[in-house]
Amino acid sequence: MRKLLFVTMVLFAAMVMSVSAGGRAEVVEDGVYPAGTMTFMGYGNPQVHKVHGDDFLERNRDVAPNVDFEILHVESEQAARQHVVMSVTAGVWDDLPTAMRTQEVSLQVLADQGILADLTDFALEHKDDYLDGVWEAGFYDGKYYGIPTQFKPQLIFYNASLFEEYDIDPERMDTIEGWIDVGRELKEKSNGKVHLSYVDPGSFTWRYYGRRGFMPQAEANIWDEDGNVVIDTDPGSLLAFETLDTLHSEGLLLTATMFQPQLYDATRDGRIATYYIGAFWDQFLRQNLPDMEGDWRMMPAPMYENVGMRGAPVPAIDVVIAHPDGNPYKDLYLEMMLDFQFNNEARIDWTEQMLAQNQTISAPIAKETLKDPYWKQPTPYYGGQSLLGMESEGLVNFAPNLRVTNVDAEADSIISAEIEKYVAGDQSMDQAVKNMGRILRQRIGTAPAAR
Repeated sequence: MRKLLFVTMVLFAAMVMSVSAGGRAEVVEDGVYPAGTMTFMGYGNPQVHKVHGDDFLERNRDVAPNVDFEILHVESEQAARQHVVMSVTAGVWDDLPTAMRTQEVSLQVLADQGILADLTDFALEHKDDYLDGVWEAGFYDGKYYGIPTQFKPQLIFYNASLFEEYDIDPERMDTIEGWIDVGRELKEKSNGKVHLSYVDPGSFTWRYYGRRGFMPQAEANIWDEDGNVVIDTDPGSLLAFETLDTLHSEGLLLTATMFQPQLYDATRDGRIATYYIGAFWDQFLRQNLPDMEGDWRMMPAPMYENVGMRGAPVPAIDVVIAHPDGNPYKDLYLEMMLDFQFNNEARIDWTEQMLAQNQTISAPIAKETLKDPYWKQPTPYYGGQSLLGMESEGLVNFAPNLRVTNVDAEADSIISAEIEKYVAGDQSMDQAVKNMGRILRQRIGTAPAAR
């Protein structure tokens, strides 16, 4: 078991910071972390983080005898960012968490406002022990602000029973072009019943099919290197939007709201054959369709024939909040994150608990930990394929994510609104793309140049 390394990092003359009832920092001389609550703000399903956090604290009561771990649940990345910014603006320091889950857009906004702790020294000490590329999402303006916790590849999940029923070889889905052709054949052979996948009428379509999906795979750009808007002229961008237009206009996508019963029912009824672009589909399937165990299989993400890159991984990054009076649990939290990646015994125990509850899981991103054969064991839900082993396969030849700027939160809302109007049938894809470019130039102008 890993020993705690943070003691030497946080104790000076055997003194640590403590938070009094009024929220101000005071000094104690116990050589241990002060009594109190370490808090984590997250969205999605952050409770899975608490399982490991509680276990970590119980294993390290010698230095944290009276520290609890609490989850602050918010509905989205944007909600988490707004909560922190508003708390800082109002000077309500007690409302600030120790750490929070976020994405690159919010990280840059918060870093520009001086809200995040600089973790550069910590990153440089440990990043070589992680998989290549996982720390890049937390790097901004010459500093590391984010700690990687997951680096999930894009995979394609497919209903093998349907492919067998309609005598279609799933290996044809190795390319995006082949995936689309499979969708056409499924539609024809099923007399229109089976759709290749789904499309959400709301903001999720741009997030998953666009920013996280076809755009990076097509080497697309929203901005050029100087920050000028190019989304409506860039060849990769036009290819990405053409792909979505082909899927939707040919009726290969069932229109259904994500995470709602109609999507579960349609999947169970055999009306949706595949799920792609979204690291969460494993959790979606296992939690909501346990009766379909054995029907589903996985493949690495398809790639464009003329580009040749798999899907862009989805990084999950945590940031530590720079409290004005000091963050007493900053280093405790950092060591907990190291434990999550490098303590193989504890990580396996956590994974088994999550699997028993059909919760989301992920493979470690530490090179040494991944050597354990456990991380390639069969998964019954996928007919004996290894879910965590497939995560490693999916990280071969992956596309880099879109370059993120600190104006992308606003840009995403503009782009998504045009895509939503397209899905609703209120405009063509050509009109949507032209509107994106025009409105981005009017409202934002230019983004920061590449650094």
